[in-house]
Amino acid sequence: MDIESKKQKTEDRSQKSGDNIFIFFITLNAKRLAESLRGLYHDAQILKFKSETVSEVWNKGRSLIFIMATGIVVRTIAPLIKDKKTDPAVVVLDEKGKFAISLLSGHLGGANEMAREIAGFLGAKAVITTSSDINNLPSIDLWAKGNGLLIENEDLLPQVSTDLINNGSLKVYSDIEIELPDEFKKVSRTEEADIVITNSSVFSLQPSALILRPKNLVLGIGCNSGTTAEEIEEAVRSVLNENNLSFLSIHSIATIDIKANEKGLKEFSEKYDFKINIYTPDELNAVVSLYPSSFSLSDVAFNATGAYAVAEPAALLGAQGGLCPSRVTPDKTMGNLRPKLLVSKHKIGNVTVAVAEYSVIDGVENDRWGPQKVVEFLGSVASEIKRPKLYIVGTGPGGIEHITPYAQDAIRKSDVIVGYGTYLDLIKDLIKDKEVVSTGMTQEIDRCKKAVELALSGKTVSVISGGDPGIYAMAGLVFEVIKERDGLSVISNQLKDLNPLPITHYPSLSVEVIPGISALNACAARLGAPLMHDFAVISLSDRLTDWDLIEKRLIAAAMSDFVTVIYNPKSMGRPEHINRARDIFLRHRSTETPVGIVKGAMRENEKIIITNLRDMLNYDIDMQTTVIIGNSQTFIWNNYMITPRGYEKKFENAT
Repeated sequence: MDIESKKQKTEDRSQKSGDNIFIFFITLNAKRLAESLRGLYHDAQILKFKSETVSEVWNKGRSLIFIMATGIVVRTIAPLIKDKKTDPAVVVLDEKGKFAISLLSGHLGGANEMAREIAGFLGAKAVITTSSDINNLPSIDLWAKGNGLLIENEDLLPQVSTDLINNGSLKVYSDIEIELPDEFKKVSRTEEADIVITNSSVFSLQPSALILRPKNLVLGIGCNSGTTAEEIEEAVRSVLNENNLSFLSIHSIATIDIKANEKGLKEFSEKYDFKINIYTPDELNAVVSLYPSSFSLSDVAFNATGAYAVAEPAALLGAQGGLCPSRVTPDKTMGNLRPKLLVSKHKIGNVTVAVAEYSVIDGVENDRWGPQKVVEFLGSVASEIKRPKLYIVGTGPGGIEHITPYAQDAIRKSDVIVGYGTYLDLIKDLIKDKEVVSTGMTQEIDRCKKAVELALSGKTVSVISGGDPGIYAMAGLVFEVIKERDGLSVISNQLKDLNPLPITHYPSLSVEVIPGISALNACAARLGAPLMHDFAVISLSDRLTDWDLIEKRLIAAAMSDFVTVIYNPKSMGRPEHINRARDIFLRHRSTETPVGIVKGAMRENEKIIITNLRDMLNYDIDMQTTVIIGNSQTFIWNNYMITPRGYEKKFENAT
C-alpha cells in the first residue's frame, strides 16, 4: 500500500477520534438502558434505530452502541464495513443489559475496551472474541498504536498475530528504547526478528517480518518564497533516502516563523498531516549560541530572516516535543535533555532540510539551559506529551446521584483515589476497582503530598473532597503542596521575570479542579432560599485561623447585615465558639432572626431545623452541621427560610 493511501487511512480515523458516540434502540426497555448509559457517556446521542440513520452516522461516529439483537446489527452494518482502521467501534447490548458484545473494531477502534467499560458500569458480562484477548496475549496492532508505532506492511499482521498465538512469543528488534510485553523477546539482529522497530529504510529481515515505524523524526525545513510542495517533498525524500531514514517515521516539521504561511510548506504538511512547529529568530539563535560549533551558520540566512541558521536549530527545538516528562529535572543540568541531530542541513534547490531524532542523553556536563530555554522547553512539550494527571474532585454530599457526570468520569479514569476515609465510604461503589489511599482527619497535608507523589510517578490520581474542593477543602492545599516542591519552586524562581507558565501547565503535572455541590448549596436548598441576597461564609474552626480574626469577621458580617453561613460551628475541643458567634449576632440582629440548622444535608442522617437566634442553641450542633443566620429581611413561610432579593419593589412598581 502506498504512503498516501496509508496516510489517508490515518486521517479518516483521526477525523472520528472525538467523543462521537451514537446509541441505537428499538424498544422502550432499550431506550431506558440507553439513557442510563448517559451516566458513562454523557455526550452520547441516543437515536431510534433505522438502517438509513446508521448509514448516515457510520462515518461520523467514533463508536456505535446497539441495544437489540445481534443479527439485526450484523445485517445492517455488513454493507458499510470497509477497513478496521476507519470503521467505528461497534458494541451490541441486550435490552436487559446482561451482555456487552464487542462486534467490530475490537482493537484499533476500541470496541473491546468499550465493551469492558460498559460491562463494568452496568454490572454486565463483556463478550470478547479476539484471539489475543481470550488467550491473554498482547494485540500487536493495539500495542503498536499505544506506542505511537505505524505498521508499514499491514498485510503481514494476521500471520504474525497467528504466530504469536501459536508460539506464545515473538522475537523483536528495536533501535529505540521501548518497553516490550513479556511475550516479546528482544533480539540484536533484524534478520532474527518477527517484528522490526526502526526508522531506518534499508535493512535485512525475514520475508514474514512485521515492520513498525516510530514517529520520531523531526524535519527542520527552510525554503525560498514560492517553493512548491512538490519541490519540498522531493528534497525531503532525497535527504531521507540518502541517510537511510523512513518517510513513515516523520513526526513533524519545524521552521522559522516567517515561513508559517508559506503555501508550498503548508500544502506539504497538510498532505501528510504533519504538524508544523514555528520558532522565532531569537529562539533559533538561542540554540545556536548554546552549541555554535554544531551548526552551519549563514550570514545570508541572518540577513534574510534574522536567524543564523534555520533548519538545524528548528529540528532540534521541534525534537524536544518527544522528551519523556519523567526525565525533566529543571534544577539539574538541562543539557541532559538535548535531542539528537541525525542529519545536518542539506540544501537541494530552493529547500534546506535537517533531521533530528527524539532522544535523551545522560551524563552531559556543563551545558546549562537558561530560564528562557526552560520556557521554550515547557511550551514545546506541552501539546506533545501525555502528562501525569491529578484531579481534585468535589463529590458533594456524597451520594452518586449528587456527583456530576464529569466528576464520575474523572474518578473512573483515575488509577488511584486519595481521600479522607469518611468521604471515600460514601462513594465506595465508584472506587471498588481502584487503588485507594485513605487517611484520617487532620492528615490533609500528608494526603495531598501522597497524591502529588503518585501523580508525578505517572499515575492518574483523584483527590476526593466532600462538597466543593475549592471551599474549605483540598484544592488550595494541593496547589500549595505542588508550589512547595523543590523542582517547581526552582522553576518559579528562575522564571519570575519571564512571565512563567501557570502551575497547571508545568510539564511534570497537569491539575484539574472539578467542582461539587458544597455544603452551603445543599443546606440552602434544603432550607428553601436563604441565600438569595448577599451572604458571607465563615468557619468557626480556629485550627488554622486565630479566633481573634474569626471574631472580627463575624462582627463585620453581623454589622453589615449579611446572611451568614457558618461552617464547623462546634467541636469537642471548642464547644463555646458557636455561643460566642450567636452573642455577636444578637448585638446587631433581632432575637427573631431566622436561623437554619442542617446536619448531614442530602445524606441518610439528614436533620433540618428552622428556628431563630434566640432558640438556636437549644438544638444539637456539631462538626457535621451547617448554620445559616438570616439577615434583617429573611423570613419563614410554610417551613421555608427565605431571604428576599428585592423583587417585591418591582412587583409594586409593576402594579
